[in-house]
Amino acid sequence: MMPRRTLLLLTAGVLALHWLALAGVPLQSHTPLHTPGSVFSTRTLAAAAPAPAPPPTQVAAAAAPTTALPPPKRHTPPVRKEPAVRTPAPTPTPQPKEVSALAAPEAIEIQETQEIAEATETTKTVPTVEAAAAVEVEVASNAIDIEPPGAVARSGPSATPAVHIPAPQRLQFDVSGEVKKFHYSARAELLWQHDGQQYQARQEISILFLGTRTQTSAGAISEGGLRPQRFADRSRSEQAAHFDYAQGQVTFSANTPAAPMVTGTQDRLSVFIQLGALLAAEPERYLPGTRISLATVGARTADVWAFTVEKEETLDLPAGTISARKLQRLPRRDHDYDQKAELWLAPSLGYLPVRIRITQANGDFADLRLRSHAPP
Repeated sequence: MMPRRTLLLLTAGVLALHWLALAGVPLQSHTPLHTPGSVFSTRTLAAAAPAPAPPPTQVAAAAAPTTALPPPKRHTPPVRKEPAVRTPAPTPTPQPKEVSALAAPEAIEIQETQEIAEATETTKTVPTVEAAAAVEVEVASNAIDIEPPGAVARSGPSATPAVHIPAPQRLQFDVSGEVKKFHYSARAELLWQHDGQQYQARQEISILFLGTRTQTSAGAISEGGLRPQRFADRSRSEQAAHFDYAQGQVTFSANTPAAPMVTGTQDRLSVFIQLGALLAAEPERYLPGTRISLATVGARTADVWAFTVEKEETLDLPAGTISARKLQRLPRRDHDYDQKAELWLAPSLGYLPVRIRITQANGDFADLRLRSHAPP
């Protein structure tokens, strides 16, 4: 039987071992005391395992010398760009619709009033530079252009053609026409005078109760035919175009921009006499289908009028039966307001006009038929 003292010592040792195990202190023994899944074995392995090696990238970063990081970039807020102010393109001034003097004065006055109102409402500026340049090219290259029948393309400006100026005459016409479905009858006169060096032409149409419309052209006679210096168009007020050959331009009294011009440019009255002078000089040259283009100036604008020569016709006129060559100007496709002009030139009168018919885009027309003729 063990002594009591020895039993107490053993009991004390066992209690000490249990305390150490519960406290997690590893025993100094080759065979650790553990039970799978026990707290003791888990804590022992976690404490005894070596620390894992750092990844290669981390090692390299640690080995590199430490450098000061650059100061962070200040964030500058983007500058807001104000939208560019776009200047609106100027609205081109609508080109005035030139009307022949061979129309009722009342209708012409109404149309002019409408044109002025439209121009005022749209803009008070002159046409754009581009538009003026386009007119310059067209007029400068087409003072007179004669294309034989069957020509595929424009032949360009011709050499100065031969002309034969007709003798002075006073031509009187009976006029029938229509304006806004209103039929009218009137009298007209074309007075043609010259002394071989200077000329004057005057055309007047009078309608009872409606008034009078007059166009005049004055200028010189040159080797190439008529050389206008002033063209005027008058109904209740007068508007005029002045030909400045020194400056190479036409100026207008209607407050419209000047137009470029070259020798050979005609006005809207002299052009009829000039066409007759061309055919009188070389009638065999102007076969049916020949196209004659002339730069033509009105009271407010410059343009190019192109006439096609047609066959000779026999007309039954108030003045009698007369043979005449017909020329026709058709409206251009890009000009809705353009007018159609038909002109009959009589060889027996030096190719002066014996019938003129003007048809407007809206159907209004004026038809002048020769009633009598005599020297002035």
